[in-house]
Amino acid sequence: MINKEVQPQSRNYTVPLVTITLLFFMWGFITCMNDILIPYLKQLFSLTFFESMLVQFCFFGAYFIGSLIYFLVSISQGDPINKVGYKKGILFGIGLAALGCILFYPAATFSYYPLFLGALFILGLGFTVLQITANAYVSLLGSEDSASSRLNMTQAFNAFGTTIAPVLGGHLIFELFSEPDGTFSAVATRIPYLIFAAILLLVGILISRVKLPSFQMETEETVQGWGALKFSHLKFGVFTMFCYVGGEVAVGSFIISFLEETMKFNEAISKNYLSLYWGGAMIGRFLGAISLNQSISQAKKAVFMLGAAALVFLVIFSIVNLTFDQISFFLVFIVLNFAAFFVGKAAPARTLSIFAAINVILLISTMLNHGEMAMYSVLGIGIFNSIMFSNIYTLAISGLGKYTSQGSSLVVMAILGGAIVPIFQGLLADQFGVQHSFIIPVFCYLVILIFGAYCTKYLGHVENTEAKSGH
Repeated sequence: MINKEVQPQSRNYTVPLVTITLLFFMWGFITCMNDILIPYLKQLFSLTFFESMLVQFCFFGAYFIGSLIYFLVSISQGDPINKVGYKKGILFGIGLAALGCILFYPAATFSYYPLFLGALFILGLGFTVLQITANAYVSLLGSEDSASSRLNMTQAFNAFGTTIAPVLGGHLIFELFSEPDGTFSAVATRIPYLIFAAILLLVGILISRVKLPSFQMETEETVQGWGALKFSHLKFGVFTMFCYVGGEVAVGSFIISFLEETMKFNEAISKNYLSLYWGGAMIGRFLGAISLNQSISQAKKAVFMLGAAALVFLVIFSIVNLTFDQISFFLVFIVLNFAAFFVGKAAPARTLSIFAAINVILLISTMLNHGEMAMYSVLGIGIFNSIMFSNIYTLAISGLGKYTSQGSSLVVMAILGGAIVPIFQGLLADQFGVQHSFIIPVFCYLVILIFGAYCTKYLGHVENTEAKSGH
């Protein structure tokens, strides 16, 4: 949704970029807290798996509704962010997200599940605004050539937030603010979410005080109708994004319940393994940023990727409350991720298919095996999710021309998958158990695999262009 930029005078954007990166971290942290809330609220209100998945339905459903409203306003009256400015848009999104966190207080006080769902919906709307504004703004904070690098960096810190959320957030809710006798109480969420709201507001105050550059944009002609849908790869890409977000969220949502069922772990232990799932995405994003950089030789890529993987692995090891023996299995997935990147040869569609195929195999292993093998399989999925969002997004909107903004809106709407897919997996889990319910994300990753193969065959010229440019 970025119109043509009138490039401002060259300046140092370090302070604005660091400030926005802090926002990305909090954004990822609070989003991943949903995976802690699901088993917590399930036990608190004696919910079925289907009912507990309404957490994701309300949160990610807000992405769809918010994006749809934004899209309809954009095609009829012009891009709203272009009128009010990125800074005001970011501050509005922060304020809305903070309000969602504050609403956890009355929800917990009255111990009423629908109020929790309402708070999550408002929180999701706030993050929708940030999804639209903050990502685009980061791309403008510097030269166009380095935009991809900046986005990868901020997204990596977003993944860092999702990695530590299960450990820190789980400690706050399951241990620090729980009842002394260990029983579940709704009030355990009041203080943590008030803390999250306060931090968001502090970040907002910081952003309001920091002198962020103002970008004037030349308004493009408003595109009427749904012309973007004449592109078959966009329609396929929208459905693929729906499946990707749905599959990723569904797997993360069920990991704690799966480990309780398969390994007999309690929430305090399971939350550490959940961090490995999201930490894998962080590792993969760092490796992907290096792998797709065409200015680095293959030999240097191998060295840099090895160093980045080792460093991030040590960071994760320092965060989770697990021994080295307990997480050493993850080194196998890092090596496999290395191999998959080099086989993909920096081609977005080919790499996407390879990663999706590996996740299909891991999910089947999760369903057929028991004990540690099943646990290792489900936790390994995260590292191969890493580059899927960006690759699907890029391939879906390639070659749309004047319909690019419209196509982008449709792809963002597809985040609705995070609301719908977990619901279906929850229904299946109620009937056949958590382990067998992973057949739902199997189908999601099969769609991603087919989309990657489709784009490899029919959009080869786009892929080659992107590979040469390093995107």
